[in-house]
Amino acid sequence: MSAWLPPNPRTLVGIGDDAAVLAAPDGRVVATTDFLIEGRHFRRDWASAADVGHKAAARSLADIAAMGAEPSALLVALAAPPGLPVSWARELAEGLAAEGARGGASVIGGDTARADHVILAVTGLGDLAGRNPVLRSGAAPGDLVAVAGPLGHAAAGLALLTAGIADDPRLTPLISGQLRPSPPYDAGPEAAGLGATAMIDVSDGLLADLGHIADASRVRIGLDSASLRPGDRLVTAARAVSGADRHVSGDRTGLVTRPAHDVVLDWVLTGGEDHALAATFPSGTRLPPRWRVIGAVLSGPGEGVVVDGQPLAGTRGWDHFALHPRGDDPPGTPHLAGDLACLDAGGADVDPLGRAADHGADALDVRVPAAAGTAVRVRDVIAEARPLAAYFADGSHSSLHVLVVT
Repeated sequence: MSAWLPPNPRTLVGIGDDAAVLAAPDGRVVATTDFLIEGRHFRRDWASAADVGHKAAARSLADIAAMGAEPSALLVALAAPPGLPVSWARELAEGLAAEGARGGASVIGGDTARADHVILAVTGLGDLAGRNPVLRSGAAPGDLVAVAGPLGHAAAGLALLTAGIADDPRLTPLISGQLRPSPPYDAGPEAAGLGATAMIDVSDGLLADLGHIADASRVRIGLDSASLRPGDRLVTAARAVSGADRHVSGDRTGLVTRPAHDVVLDWVLTGGEDHALAATFPSGTRLPPRWRVIGAVLSGPGEGVVVDGQPLAGTRGWDHFALHPRGDDPPGTPHLAGDLACLDAGGADVDPLGRAADHGADALDVRVPAAAGTAVRVRDVIAEARPLAAYFADGSHSSLHVLVVT
């Protein structure tokens, strides 16, 4: 793959030796690693190889930017099935190179191995250029909380893809936000220069990631829902997904239609994968237009994140080892657009039940093994090749039964 990857001007020894040698002008190196796993983080029937390359690079580069550093290099380990087309690998390399170049980095080395599915492990390296790193632990009462970059777009894109809505040009930017996120890398060093006291990239969800800052800084963060008002495109997406849910469920799954604005607020607060940057700044800091103030670090006792003064019920974002029910629902309660995607992301043991009396189509029994009273964990779920939504989209099944098997 080295022939498809452009050289890095900071690379003193590049691909071809046992290890690369990279110049570090600052004398300190910022380093991070992220996985991208087929069936967990991407699907080849949804994403092109270039999409996967862009997303794999973006996940690590956004972490570098969130430290206030400038991305400099990527190390990429790729495991893939032996039958993977060479053209797919080349397009993957092109996506990695293009996203790296957008952030100021290039691929300087890595490894390859054989596996049943495509797995990428990407290490990102960065340079602080004389700045202090911006940690999660520096937020203080009175600080502003601001975000640069989109919120909720990737979650909306995932819901659209899961619902089979991929051909509406009005919603294409949201699908792109899921398949090929575009983090504002230069906003990280910019925030450091403005005196940011804490920073993080929004990968697991705004509430979850700001919760990491709140925990590390031992503070309480308050968000203003009015400052999180979504654009018309997100509302349009929520209505489209809701309509698709009603169509595929036939009102036989016990689903309750939620207002579009509630769905969108969930995407914004808990969706993740946009890789926007969220940061805290001293009160009175004059922020550039792309930084949107969404709340403040509160004084007084307590930690965590509240919205309009109240804690938000339900999931706060992505947990790598759990499939979350929503609100007070018992484990396994289906919400087609979101929970089918969540079940698909972790895999599920899908068995057809008997014929549904009204339409003569099989129901789906989605068995999720779990010990009584515990959360459903990804490692306990058996992989299933076909996406759950496809069973409903093609009309082959009429209803969904989700059982937590104890």
